Amino acid sequence: MTGRSAYGIPGTRSAAEVYDEVAGNRAKLTRLLGSPPRFFRSGTAYCDDVAAGIVTALGERFAGFSVNGDAGATFSPAQVSTTVGSAPAGSVVICHMNHPEGGTARGIASAVPRLLASGHTFVRLSEAWH
Repeated sequence: MTGRSAYGIPGTRSAAEVYDEVAGNRAKLTRLLGSPPRFFRSGTAYCDDVAAGIVTALGERFAGFSVNGDAGATFSPAQVSTTVGSAPAGSVVICHMNHPEGGTARGIASAVPRLLASGHTFVRLSEAWH
């Protein structure tokens, strides 16, 4: 754990910081949702073996992604549509719907009907990961 940054976001510098991040979010989500989360993804999706061990010890699985669908909410709707629409079967696509000013929502709205029409299906992470 070096605290090295990714995407301008500082990384955790110690196992204690990882524990605090995972356990704190787990407690908050459990209070809000009534049951603990099963998956964890760090803010940057980077995870080393120490952090992965802590996530596992706390009862969660580390979830990453294989396609960055909106480049951190910086893509235009057309770029999102193209990137998401060309994701191979079995992909885990990440997009950032927490930036309504970006092109993510419109790009997803354009890509999903095309994916469905071409025979793709969508599943929850919990259905794909047993």
